[in-house]
Amino acid sequence: MRALLLIATAAAVASAAGCAGKSEDKATAESAAPPRDDPAPAADFKELPEPSREGGLSLAEAIAARRSTRTYGSRKLTDAEVGQLLWAGQGITSARGFRTAPSAGALYPMFLYYADDVALWRYEPRRHGLAKVVDGDVRRDLARAGLDQAPLKRAPGIIIVVAKPAISAIKYRGRAERYCTVEAGHIGQNILLTAEALGLGACPVGAFRDGDVLDILELSDDYLPLYLIPVGEKFVSE
Repeated sequence: MRALLLIATAAAVASAAGCAGKSEDKATAESAAPPRDDPAPAADFKELPEPSREGGLSLAEAIAARRSTRTYGSRKLTDAEVGQLLWAGQGITSARGFRTAPSAGALYPMFLYYADDVALWRYEPRRHGLAKVVDGDVRRDLARAGLDQAPLKRAPGIIIVVAKPAISAIKYRGRAERYCTVEAGHIGQNILLTAEALGLGACPVGAFRDGDVLDILELSDDYLPLYLIPVGEKFVSE
């Protein structure tokens, strides 16, 4: 079932990417594509373990078990867990650059960030690693931006899903922001189901002050934050 789902997703994205029949449409799509990952000094870039593509719960089991988890253990997530979650959201799954979540026109206007007790990191899909954006723990700031919601205050890690609608707008104009929000839903569900498959808890958060989140991420208002996803080991009371 999982293999069929991946094949169907890749086919759908490939079809969307091939819809531009005119040469000028193709040129527009290429100009809209996000730039390659910015190179980061070795000291500021951390490679993540190769993501697993087998094992764990079946897709049906993960869907049935998924619940929004708001309380977490104190254990820090391993690099393998972080890498698996981020790969599930935006990992590259083909030589042509297609990713785990479908994107209108295969333009991929989405960016993932991860905050832990060490730093704020940006996920680089092409290198499957983390580029350090801000040194130090910004989780408390993110919790304040998220209206002090308990899951954000308790989680050992927070994934931030951000869009740059201008990337999609070159081709899709006024519908770009809508397509970004749809894409964020695909990404969020992939992350939530992967968390469940890893035995972790996660909770999608949509209530936050956009400007505060952008300030923490050091991004301009050309970007649109869409999800904060606190994640951690499921808390089990003794």
